[in-house]
Amino acid sequence: MEIRLEARKLAEVDSDALVIVGFEGAPPEIAAADQTAAQIKELYDSGEFSGKALEIAILHRPAGLTAKRLVLAGGGKPDKFDTAELRKVTGAVVRSLKSKGIRTITLALDEAWRSDDFAAAAVEGAVLGDAENDRYKTDPKKNEKQVDAFAVLGGSQSALDRGRILAEAQNFSRGLANEPANVLTPTLLAERAKQMAAEFGLECEVLDQDRMRQLGMGALVGVAQGSAEPPALVVIRYKPANTPASQDHLGLIGKGVTFDTGGISIKPAEGMEKMRYDMAGGAAVLGAMRAIAQIKPSIPVTALVPTVENMPGSKAQRPGDIVTSLSGKTVEVLNTDAEGRLILIDALTYAKRLGCTHLVDAATLTGAIVVALGNVNVGAFTNNEAFLNKLLAAAKAEGEKTWQMPMDEEYKELLKSNFADLHNIGGRSGGSITAAWFIRDFVDETPWIHLDIAGTAWLDDAKPYMAKGPTGVGLRTFVRLAESW
Repeated sequence: MEIRLEARKLAEVDSDALVIVGFEGAPPEIAAADQTAAQIKELYDSGEFSGKALEIAILHRPAGLTAKRLVLAGGGKPDKFDTAELRKVTGAVVRSLKSKGIRTITLALDEAWRSDDFAAAAVEGAVLGDAENDRYKTDPKKNEKQVDAFAVLGGSQSALDRGRILAEAQNFSRGLANEPANVLTPTLLAERAKQMAAEFGLECEVLDQDRMRQLGMGALVGVAQGSAEPPALVVIRYKPANTPASQDHLGLIGKGVTFDTGGISIKPAEGMEKMRYDMAGGAAVLGAMRAIAQIKPSIPVTALVPTVENMPGSKAQRPGDIVTSLSGKTVEVLNTDAEGRLILIDALTYAKRLGCTHLVDAATLTGAIVVALGNVNVGAFTNNEAFLNKLLAAAKAEGEKTWQMPMDEEYKELLKSNFADLHNIGGRSGGSITAAWFIRDFVDETPWIHLDIAGTAWLDDAKPYMAKGPTGVGLRTFVRLAESW
């Protein structure tokens, strides 16, 4: 889909569909077309269109306009309208109009919203909404209806470019997370990461199983030992062109379990097919690096993706096994389905050795976070409030809802082991918090944030603005965090 800036006046826009956002309460003004304004008012008066969020109404051959159709898109209450809402609106518009065979769409931003942030969000929503998770469908008609061009009236070309970069990176992440596990093994995930890094001028190194064993990554390698597929640790580095003003070095770490059976502590069969997205954290980190390489923030960023397959093979890790992590601390594995935290601790320790001064990890880590926050908010845990405030500001700016969870010392007591330094689960109570405490024990005093994205990384049902499947959550927050450092 071509993205372009529209410079013509509203009445002169030549497009299959000209889109304006209408809000609850009063119809939008169309000064260039009095007859069309009357038609819009009639839609409001009749209740056919009320301006509620994501409503869509179409006027064909609008009087006074060059466009073939005028599309009203509901923005909800104007005082609550922001870039996150616009992102949803444009996604819903593209998905709806694409299904009707409309090929060119132009969004006219109202004067109140003609800023670069809104223009970028509009493009993001359009590109994200256009993506489908139908790569493996053989229907020859699946590509017959597509949008050729999406234009924005308002904003700047640089804003449109930023929106396109972010959305394409997010779709890259969504595509990775949607690959079936027989296609995307740890080895092939590492290969895809190397290809991406080469394309966008990033340094990439992949540590294989032998190297990880030499280094002493017993926690990471232990998770992988039940699978015929070898593990890998992907390391991607972004270095700014100019010497940074500070010594800060951001580390992004993403869980990369390409399939999770639970190991010997095997999961129920129902829903296990979705465990191909247990590498959504790693996918978000890789996508963030794709965008960072193009947006070029002033802080160095290193991404690490420990990638494994958690299988119950004859050599699989057993409940009761004790492993030695890269930090030297020992872990009693009480539950092999609590594997994500095991691969993360070795990756985080290695990130510190590589010079990262601030660490953020993202993982589809616990079902407990879904119980706590549902499918709305990412759960955030930290050992450094100032660092978390930076990330929360970035998340708010990008419309990725994130909620801070408690980290009281009492929760750590649940991880005490009689036979090792700690065990890898703390029981049912506060499961997402004890998981975060387990990870925290390996970062020491380094500023660190853990994002549990288990409830937000996957859509069980399609939304008007996005297809069913992976969401790519976290990516925009990571990029904004680096960009605003």
